[in-house]
Amino acid sequence: MSMLTPPGMGGKYRITGDSYPRMRRPRRRRRIVAASVAATAALGVLSWGTVQLLDAFTGGGTTVRAAGDGGECEPAGDDGNDRDGAKGGASAAAARSAENSGASPGALPKPSAITVNVYNATTRSGLARKTADALEKRGFTIGEVANAPASLDKKVKKAGLLMGPPAAYRNGAFDVLLTQLPGAEVRAVERKAPEDGGKTGGGDGKKAPGKNAAEREVDLVIGKAFKALAEEKDVREAMAALASPSPSPSPSACR
Repeated sequence: MSMLTPPGMGGKYRITGDSYPRMRRPRRRRRIVAASVAATAALGVLSWGTVQLLDAFTGGGTTVRAAGDGGECEPAGDDGNDRDGAKGGASAAAARSAENSGASPGALPKPSAITVNVYNATTRSGLARKTADALEKRGFTIGEVANAPASLDKKVKKAGLLMGPPAAYRNGAFDVLLTQLPGAEVRAVERKAPEDGGKTGGGDGKKAPGKNAAEREVDLVIGKAFKALAEEKDVREAMAALASPSPSPSPSACR
């Protein structure tokens, strides 16, 4: 008999043993889950309301599109051929040059009026001579042909580097030569008068004829990304674009 049952008292139910049940509050998992769902729903409604509010204030200009939707606008940029300075890309480069050129379309110099000094800044031997011969066949006057100076040797990462006096921007010498190597970088430099009376040391020393020939003398430094000059067909198209530049397109409305 248990100590909790008074003597002499019987009954159907008796408490026996020496262990007592521990009472604890019921778990509140359901409440926690319900609160999380409600908070998530409220956050979603708030976000959607913000989008609608922005749409109202911007006049309906905000458009939400999924990634990979294939938008109507694509960023403008040079294509791979422009970067390589190889086949193709000459027309696009000429179009950009025509917009920035200071020379009028009718005043563009002929290739024979441009003196090109060709320098090789790569580890490929004979590249300067080969490129110079190709330019000479295309009508350019070739000046010095040699390896690049130490300040440029193996330091030109692009297809090429065009260097000439600032006047080469105005007279179109840069533009015409850029059609041959659309991936080249253009840099204006001040020239010093040659100490040897105008003759160059590594080539035939030729100079283009005509007045102000020094203003149409451009150095072509062949860079690491050089593959080949542009195809003659692409060059003709590029020259046509320079001679008859099309109007600049209006800025895109895409953001």
